[in-house]
Amino acid sequence: MAKTKKALRGRVVTMNANDDVLADGIVYIDGDEIAAIQAANAAPPSGFARVAVVNTQGTLYPGLIELHNHLSYDALRLWQVPKKFENRGQWPGHEDYHQLVTGPMAALAGSKDPQILPSLVRWVEAKCLVAGVTTSQGIRLASGPRIVRYYRGIVRNVESKSDSGLLPAASRIADVSARDWAKFKAALDKASKRGACLLLHLSEGLDEPARKHFLALKSGKKWALGKGLAGIHCAALTAKDFAQLGKHGASMVWSPLSNYLLYGDTANIAAALDGGVRVGIGSDWSPTGSKNLFGELKVARLVAAEKKLGLADRDVLAMATRTAADILGWGEHLGSLEPGKLADFVVVSGKTGDPWGHFFTAKETDIALVVIGGTPRFGTAALMKTLGVRGERFKVGGKARMADWNDPAGDPDVERYTLAEAKAVLTEVLRKLPKLRANEAKGLGARMSLLSAAPKVRLVLDEQEDSGFDLRPRLGLHGASTGFPSPRLAAAPKKPLVALRLDPLTVADDPDFIPAIKKQKNLPAFLKRGLARALK
Repeated sequence: MAKTKKALRGRVVTMNANDDVLADGIVYIDGDEIAAIQAANAAPPSGFARVAVVNTQGTLYPGLIELHNHLSYDALRLWQVPKKFENRGQWPGHEDYHQLVTGPMAALAGSKDPQILPSLVRWVEAKCLVAGVTTSQGIRLASGPRIVRYYRGIVRNVESKSDSGLLPAASRIADVSARDWAKFKAALDKASKRGACLLLHLSEGLDEPARKHFLALKSGKKWALGKGLAGIHCAALTAKDFAQLGKHGASMVWSPLSNYLLYGDTANIAAALDGGVRVGIGSDWSPTGSKNLFGELKVARLVAAEKKLGLADRDVLAMATRTAADILGWGEHLGSLEPGKLADFVVVSGKTGDPWGHFFTAKETDIALVVIGGTPRFGTAALMKTLGVRGERFKVGGKARMADWNDPAGDPDVERYTLAEAKAVLTEVLRKLPKLRANEAKGLGARMSLLSAAPKVRLVLDEQEDSGFDLRPRLGLHGASTGFPSPRLAAAPKKPLVALRLDPLTVADDPDFIPAIKKQKNLPAFLKRGLARALK
């Protein structure tokens, strides 16, 4: 729909530097930007006298910014992790993991069915949107042997080029650069100088081999660290390590539920904060993480309370708003509700009680409206209709909702699919996974052959495919190994594929999620109890 002037009323939690809150305010939007934020009883700004004010009856927050996800995998359900692992190099080789995660994804990627990719993108992007996520990370498509483009769809993607002044983040480092410390440092220095972000899986796990990934960033007395570096996970880092990160202005991305599910604990956030490290957040992916960032923030809140980190609700929410924007170098454009910034925000029903605590006590069914770049993308059917949106109707937790998938800049193949159509395609293809075994069994060779085939859009599986990019730098002092095997060699087929069920959009639509959480072997009791209360 066309971007026009709008005025939305409610309690406004700006998340600006002063943490200003307007108990009854109006956010005025002109095109894709916020023109003004004023008290509801103030005269409208110039040019808005005839713009009808829409009373949301809710609390407006900045849109949630997710700094880590493997979105392609978010059609898969939560994996029952069979044992406690020590580092990232161990669980990819487990036979159950192959059967339930890498095997199915390889089969989907290897299929010639033209419906699968657009349906997958539509579904996983919808999972973000209905949870208030306006920016995420992790969908990658390739359209030829050497042409890699990042998906530009309804939800912003941190790797995508933008017309709004948002510098794209680099989230994978080419092997040729990662093997060479000097080239890696030069790439990081360049990103830092430009004000861009380089997201890098770093020290995932809790043991010394995991920590070596961080130590490998040092050569002599020099560190390949800088303001542009955002280390994903950093779970094995010590207080001394975090002090180095902070000294160099680097940041980290926290995925607490994924860490607990796989390793039984998470990063030392207290040490990170003491070291001056900026902390963002990401749900990682649905196989070993939260269903969405909305849920992951609740996990972070529970962990912060359990570990007595001294974080207020506003501090945890900042990890997915102003701090996340700052880590990306997007602070001038996003992360808070302020005039001149892009109009990305989420409305949560209700406007009483503590303004920050209100966010954490809300449920997925309380998300009443999501606006991205001034365009209402998702919300209650009533609010969307009032805003002039005519989109696809569906239900979230039994509540009527509507989404607008129309995006002139989006992928034309994805544009053709409604959410209902995408759900039908994915439900059927996951049910027929055993029949796709022939494609999947061809393994890496079959997938790599696509690189030299005639140009066509295909899915790049960043967790298992050698596509010329690597999630972790294979750096080491004088060429020493950092301790993890290559991900493409870690998982060998051991069990046949089985029929799977599509992961629902939300916890509210998934009666199996909380029972599955309660059965997880590595989750501490406080998280099992806390999530059962926070997500039900």
